[in-house]
Amino acid sequence: MIGIIRSTGLLLWTGLLFPMLLMAQQEMESWQHKGAGTDFQNGVRSEEFYTRATSTSGRTIVVAVLDSGVDTEHQDLKGNIWVNPGEIPGNNIDDDGNGYVDDVHGWNFIGGPDGRSVIKESYEVTRLYGQEKAKWEGQNVSNLKGKKKKAYEAFRVKKEVVETKIENAKIQLAQIQEMESIVSSALKAAKKELGDSPLDLDRLEASKNEEVKIAARIIRNVEEQGLEVGSIDWLLEVATEQFIEQRKHHEDQLDYGYNPYYDSRTIVGDRYDDFSNRYYGNNDVAGDFAFHGTHVAGIIGAIRDNGIGMDGIADKVAIMCVRLVPDGDERDKDVANGIIYAVDNGAQVINMSFGKGYSPEKHLVDKAMKYAARKDVLLVVGAGNEGADLEKDPKFPNDTYEKKPLLCSGKAPNMLSVGALSPESGEGSVAEFSNYGRTEVDVFAPGVYIYSTTPDGMYDYASGTSMAAPVVSGVAALIRSRYPDLSARQVKDIIIKSTRNLPGKVIQPGTFELVSAAELGVAGIVDVVSAMKLAASVKGKARMSKRVKAASYTPAAEKA
Repeated sequence: MIGIIRSTGLLLWTGLLFPMLLMAQQEMESWQHKGAGTDFQNGVRSEEFYTRATSTSGRTIVVAVLDSGVDTEHQDLKGNIWVNPGEIPGNNIDDDGNGYVDDVHGWNFIGGPDGRSVIKESYEVTRLYGQEKAKWEGQNVSNLKGKKKKAYEAFRVKKEVVETKIENAKIQLAQIQEMESIVSSALKAAKKELGDSPLDLDRLEASKNEEVKIAARIIRNVEEQGLEVGSIDWLLEVATEQFIEQRKHHEDQLDYGYNPYYDSRTIVGDRYDDFSNRYYGNNDVAGDFAFHGTHVAGIIGAIRDNGIGMDGIADKVAIMCVRLVPDGDERDKDVANGIIYAVDNGAQVINMSFGKGYSPEKHLVDKAMKYAARKDVLLVVGAGNEGADLEKDPKFPNDTYEKKPLLCSGKAPNMLSVGALSPESGEGSVAEFSNYGRTEVDVFAPGVYIYSTTPDGMYDYASGTSMAAPVVSGVAALIRSRYPDLSARQVKDIIIKSTRNLPGKVIQPGTFELVSAAELGVAGIVDVVSAMKLAASVKGKARMSKRVKAASYTPAAEKA
């Protein structure tokens, strides 16, 4: 069964049934660390790097995870969680004077002063439709010209998207309710016919009761999929749980995702249109929606070689938790403030495994990205999972500034966009869901069936460019740890230039067509061994500011 969480505009796949499961489970749990010469040629060769390494020396690099929340108490993360050296936990005082009270492990920009946090959120297209709806309703639009006509056409596209999604959700919900009634009634009829007798499929199929025959077909279908039906009560329970889950998905679409009247900011308590306000939220960086962020954090920096769970890519890392991604689309104001918070508090790499199709306050995010560039901070973003060409269908955030600066390229020089690879080599190397773009996706990294940390001390598999981006953030942290004189831009260039080539022809995501790998991105497969070798030969240009030096403290685990 595949569960899809649309919290970031990116897909999160859990419990994915994948042919590679035929491989040894232990091998699958670390396939991103493998590489050329192994069964998993699309890995980044981090395992080989650590095997070859003659020294473990390096400075601790702070990596900010801008996401849905991180379980800071997870046994495989706790020792590598960033601890604000200037903050005294739990005293309700802003000890370090940074404007955020008790931000011991980071900050929550979707939290409110009463301790609550936004979990359900609308999509950006819904919010824009809601804002513009009153302007256009009742107007005669047949004679519009110029900018007004263009503005109306843009609104009409949003209106069609939202209203179609609402109608489809209603239809799907009605169909699910009808199917639930049929299945439940049929299984109850079969249970009644059997009485105290054990399950007898032949007897049910021979029944003259049509509902009982339907139940027999349901049971037969389930068993043909490899599941043994021990009792009708068990099947009733499983079916009920699945119907509840399916109903909830569509109910959430109607109540939150595509509801233009839903306003989550009543929870946060800020005036969203006050873009000058950076000091809102609370310090709950975990919360009840932390699967995605915890999984991302583990890929980057789960404690290595501790004999439990899995190993992160980077060994000298402190994970700063910046919570701003709800179950819906993140807001630009929160993204911008999250970037600024991370930069001001010592992050040298920022992982952003989220995205969306509209960015109404892109100027805020651009400004924050430029600030990160001036402070020598690398931004790593997942390309997205719609199987789309980003040159034709851009997603946000991206490296193209809304307004092109004078004497500049108009591109963020410190951002890496990452596409996803599957464990399957050859033509199927690029994940079938990954976004792509000849100039818009910089590199590709493992992003299918990645095993990592999840809340409450657990582990699970997930897929998406959300998982590929933290692989690259981990590689960036590893480079900056060993070669601290390299600038963010140099680290970006090194990661791109040291990639291994993808096969000449690969299947284009979202299609069955074979295309040149060069059509899908700037470079190929991220390679730790080659990147570290290249890094050793490059003269560093980093501006060793006081801010960066302050960020290189030893995390709690090493102090102990």
